[in-house]
Amino acid sequence: MDYETRSAEPIETRNEDDHDDGLNTAVAAVDELRTAVEEHRSATDERITTELRGITERLDAIDLRTQRPGNRTEERRDDNAIERRAFTGFLRHGREGLPADEVRSLRVADDTAGGYLAPAQFVAEVIKGIVEVSPVRQAARVGSTASGSVILPKRTGRPTARWVGETETRTGTESTYGQVEIPVHEMAAYVDVSLRLLEDAAVNVESEVAMDLAEEFGRLEGVALVNGDGFKKPTGFMTDTNVEFTPTGNASTLGSAPADTLIDLMYAVPAFYRNSGVWMMNGNTLAAIRKLKDGQNNFLWQPSYQAGQPETILGRPVIEAPDMDDVGSAAEPIVFGDFARAYRIYDRLQLSIMRDPYSQATSGLVRFHARRRIGGGVVLAEALRKLKCATS
Repeated sequence: MDYETRSAEPIETRNEDDHDDGLNTAVAAVDELRTAVEEHRSATDERITTELRGITERLDAIDLRTQRPGNRTEERRDDNAIERRAFTGFLRHGREGLPADEVRSLRVADDTAGGYLAPAQFVAEVIKGIVEVSPVRQAARVGSTASGSVILPKRTGRPTARWVGETETRTGTESTYGQVEIPVHEMAAYVDVSLRLLEDAAVNVESEVAMDLAEEFGRLEGVALVNGDGFKKPTGFMTDTNVEFTPTGNASTLGSAPADTLIDLMYAVPAFYRNSGVWMMNGNTLAAIRKLKDGQNNFLWQPSYQAGQPETILGRPVIEAPDMDDVGSAAEPIVFGDFARAYRIYDRLQLSIMRDPYSQATSGLVRFHARRRIGGGVVLAEALRKLKCATS
């Protein structure tokens, strides 16, 4: 047997030089990637640094402008702080115990009486307390004035029109106007504070004085705004003869059908004012009204199920005013209407305080005399309607 001998293909081998070339290529690629990353990071760091430097420069410029001596906001903030500090020092120690810079910051109300005007925040606290005592302010329109009276224009007559034929002579007509004057009256009160309270730095003497003044001013103001006769005090809406009334049908009670009477009272007010109407009565009357039911045995009074919303009677809010009449002979225990349009209150909000350390010294007290000036009156009687215990 013959055999053929063939030569095998030569085996390819890698030499050491080829291995070195591959490794070098990989190392070069890694180095290139590392270099690119470093360059990108450097560029990013430089960009962020530049942006931060610009932001810092802008903030520095803003700070520089706000710290200028003529900056009004900063001055106002500092003035308020100095004024409050000076007023507190005046309450504690009197004018004689204040340094010269604080004496200059006190606002003089009356040189002859030695009174000083209270800071705005102090006045706001007093007014807040008055609102809680005298709820008329919650419903009426409140403004401020710097004069002794406020004069408002009022339309006293409306233009009239009539149907005419094509060539019939037309007659002229025009509105007539008058004025309503609301004079500003002064009320005064004083509060006594013990020397120990004034000497104790831990006690907020401003709060003590503000609370006492709010209580007394609120009591006095509430009586006047409801039942004031206009003599040295505002004219109340219940004493204004232009406000009409609805009789109950009984001289001393709410009548035989008080629920119907309330409906009659409510709808005696024009719809324009009725839709914004508010009931006002004292607690005794409100207790009686809460027991009334309609023909379906539902209470006329409805509680509020939502926080911040008032209770209602016939769908309209109720304000409890302690100075309203009780139900009785010829009394007018309830009023309904749009108080915001009907009644105006004007404040001279500058509250003057005078410190008297002598008259009550034997009792260990310092007396603070306070003055306020306010005005109030009905400007639109048709927006209100009273309920009167009367047969007609």
